[in-house]
Amino acid sequence: MVRIAMLGCGLIGDFYAQALLGQRSRDQIRIAYSRTNDRLEQFVSKWKIPSGTTDMLEAIEHPEVDAVVIATPNHMHEHAACAAAQAGKAVLCTKPLGRNAQEAYRMLQAVEKAGVFHGYLEDLVYTPKTLKALASVRDGSLGKILWVRSRETHPGPHSSWFWNKELAGGGAIVDMGCHCIEIARSFIGKNIRPIEVVCWGATQVHPIDSEDHAIGLVRYENGAIGQFEVSWSFRGGMDLRDEVVGTEGTIWLNHWLRTGIEMFSSVGSQTYVAEKSESSKGWMFPVGNEVSALGYLDMFEDMLNAFDAGQTPRETFFDGYVVNSIVDAAYRSIQSKRWEPIQLERWDYTSSYDTNVAKQDSEFEIIKRELLPDGSERLIVKNRKTGQIENR
Repeated sequence: MVRIAMLGCGLIGDFYAQALLGQRSRDQIRIAYSRTNDRLEQFVSKWKIPSGTTDMLEAIEHPEVDAVVIATPNHMHEHAACAAAQAGKAVLCTKPLGRNAQEAYRMLQAVEKAGVFHGYLEDLVYTPKTLKALASVRDGSLGKILWVRSRETHPGPHSSWFWNKELAGGGAIVDMGCHCIEIARSFIGKNIRPIEVVCWGATQVHPIDSEDHAIGLVRYENGAIGQFEVSWSFRGGMDLRDEVVGTEGTIWLNHWLRTGIEMFSSVGSQTYVAEKSESSKGWMFPVGNEVSALGYLDMFEDMLNAFDAGQTPRETFFDGYVVNSIVDAAYRSIQSKRWEPIQLERWDYTSSYDTNVAKQDSEFEIIKRELLPDGSERLIVKNRKTGQIENR
């Protein structure tokens, strides 16, 4: 059993509580923190939590707390994580780790100096579909991964602080691009260093200082490309899609708008449809179990099992720091309108990349293999010495 202090009682805190108190069952939220009494009272009552407070340090330093879960707005992450580390508590922090790479790196240094367990709560790399796809990539079904495209778009966040550039650290890129970037890293290989970013971003619709739409490319040291597409101006609900392309195969994932449940109502649904659904009438796409579909159940299963066993979870503060560094490079690219290097203070992985391309000693290198309508096989090959390309 892990005894938890929940910092933040908003939408994410609610999802986290639902996952924590449902999947493993044995874990307990001993105390909750919120900035407002009204939200705190509702949260504590809903989840039957023994105590609540509007004093963050009181929650962190509670004597019956083993781990602190940070589900607060972005500008509070660093203070909360450093305070938890100083108190000797395990720290699990929602995405993004910091508002920028500098904050994230200070958080990483704090937990490492204190020697406490730390986990980066990037739920979308834990969705059931993603875990299944990752298993296929790891067993070699797709060959070498060349390109990963990840898309998250919706009409915009629920809370006002997201729209404040100073509090959030940016707009759609830091809010949702962080998901897409880590999804691509997971498929390409987290031991493969990201090198540079080129990104376009703009404020197309909303009267805000940060971007509400962006598209970016991240180049990795083995030549693979991660592509992210994010928007707060997309109409029609929340669109979560990933595409993974390898030398030997392709995977397409649709996590939200096409869930396998499609419903039409001429009078309108009287019940909740799905997160960020814009309509409760006409064609709708309900989600059966949101905390499962969004990866929260498997994420906390991994985090808390690793904590119990004294092991490292799949996602750590170092991963959050790498993501923040990529996001920072994307923002620099928007300004410079060119490829920008990803600046990392350190790189924790000792292994270099593996191209996954078998060395061949033959005279020819295969470019493409295809089956013709008559059943025969055609090879398009390149002569290693002359460079000539021919059919065989």
